[in-house]
Amino acid sequence: MSSSSRIAGVTRLRRILAWTVVAVASVLVVAFLGDMVAASRAESRLAHALSASPTLTYEPEVMLTGFPFWPRAGEGDFPLAHVSARGVSAPGCADRGACTVDVDARLSDAVLGDVWTIGPDSPIRYQRLEAQTRVDSVNLGRLMNIVDLYINTPAPEGKIGGGGPGDGLLERTEGIMLSGTVPLPGSPPREGRYPPSASGYPHPKVKVSVSARVSVHDGRVRIEATDFYTGPEEHFDDEVPDEFRSHVLKLFSATLPALPMAWGTPVTSALSRGSDLVLVGGSAAGTVTPRGY
Repeated sequence: MSSSSRIAGVTRLRRILAWTVVAVASVLVVAFLGDMVAASRAESRLAHALSASPTLTYEPEVMLTGFPFWPRAGEGDFPLAHVSARGVSAPGCADRGACTVDVDARLSDAVLGDVWTIGPDSPIRYQRLEAQTRVDSVNLGRLMNIVDLYINTPAPEGKIGGGGPGDGLLERTEGIMLSGTVPLPGSPPREGRYPPSASGYPHPKVKVSVSARVSVHDGRVRIEATDFYTGPEEHFDDEVPDEFRSHVLKLFSATLPALPMAWGTPVTSALSRGSDLVLVGGSAAGTVTPRGY
């Protein structure tokens, strides 16, 4: 065989190998995209079934983990099913506007059955349920009747500007900072439609920050202001006469109404996370239905 023939043979072999690699890669990409589309459709199907729950206003977000998806679709056996529902109505705000919370659930080792036929009353089995309800500052202020209330998880002591993931202190049950405007003794809770934080409110008031702790009693969250905040975080410190300090602290203390949790999971603990108040609960193995969310 001549040298030119050998070179031509090698060139053809390289081309065949290259085209084979391209073909295999294309098949894998198509298979991956198809798997992703199928997973997205199944998540949408479950979200639609969950929307039958009378407590939900909007269709929730759903994420099913486990790759590849197709082999799991028939039995619906997934390592984790995550549901997040926004804007869930909460009680306790009276005439202060509608209160809403975000209700999340994580189902470990979830068995949904055939995901293509799942409906509002289909059973969902799980080995572990972790439920969380998040209350942001606006809605917490409505619940506590402090319209401009803001909740903050302070940085570690001695670390101004800290408190990020590197510090490992994103959550706290005490030393939580609450800020807002409240009336002094003798001032009404409102002046017509004006709360104390409004410029049209003419009575004595103060805008302060306090340190608080949270706990759970009989399934309800108790917020207790322990002192005025004097730490390094940006805060408010209007002068409060000594005889009024106890009164002002009590205005930052409250027992919240029973707030919605995924599938009625009992609240076992509460904490601050950034600018949210978070209620936490969980249960061992059990069965639920989408309608019961």
